[in-house]
Amino acid sequence: MADISVINSQSKVQDQVPSSQKIDSLEQEISKILEFDELEAHVYLNLLRIGPITASALAKELGIERTKAYRTIDKLLGLKIVSTTFSKPKLCIANKPDEVIKSLLKQKEIQISRIRKTSEYIIRRIEETIPINYTSNLPTFNIAQGTDRIYSDIEKLLESATGIVYIVATLKDLAKMYHTNIPEKIQACKERGGEVRLLTEAPSDRFLPFVKKFGATKTRFGKLSSRGRMIVEKDKQMIMSDVVLRDSDQTNIETDYGVCTNSFEMVNNIFTLCDFLWNSFKPIKTVNVKV
Repeated sequence: MADISVINSQSKVQDQVPSSQKIDSLEQEISKILEFDELEAHVYLNLLRIGPITASALAKELGIERTKAYRTIDKLLGLKIVSTTFSKPKLCIANKPDEVIKSLLKQKEIQISRIRKTSEYIIRRIEETIPINYTSNLPTFNIAQGTDRIYSDIEKLLESATGIVYIVATLKDLAKMYHTNIPEKIQACKERGGEVRLLTEAPSDRFLPFVKKFGATKTRFGKLSSRGRMIVEKDKQMIMSDVVLRDSDQTNIETDYGVCTNSFEMVNNIFTLCDFLWNSFKPIKTVNVKV
């Protein structure tokens, strides 16, 4: 019986040990979210796993060069992600995850505050020092990766919009947009005299509140031919995205790509398409809400 209990105990311990595949996946997630490089995430997670250890012993444990280990630990110390002891030799200790997040958020807040306070000074110094030579009427485009970045670009488009803006998106996409600053930007756009026209699918009871609270000037429903999104202001700019992982519930998807351009021809072609959709879709009052 004793042997069986020992076996069961060992089995439970093994079940609690995460696989290398899970750790690798977690390292990649942390690298993207917290803007670590892969080695920094690797060192931090393994310090959590191993516990207090010298830098040289950690390098040997992870099979990395000592100089790389020392440089990485020095950087993590500066970011308050790890700590060291007063003992000799010094031991490296991973800080608790919640403390790490709080520290990183505080540093970001300080950085943003510093940029805001000095932004006007920096712009003035650049304009005084360097003659800026560019042609503003040349069409440009850029590609935004990740849902959060695309939503940020939509917010910027709405910030400067003064005319008619079309937003064409799925219900799930709208539900996620609702939890960003986009509704506030829509309200500000309307206060400047702009008009936001929303085109989406006929909503069920689950999504109707998001549609009503979204804040669009007018809303119409119909059958969308694409699961992507289109946001366009006539003569100004547009943002277009491809299908988003079958309307995933994830708030941010790194494989979500958006093309942003101010090309006059492209913008107005898409605006004309949205005009056509608007005339063929039905107003909210004439749509029967599906349960």
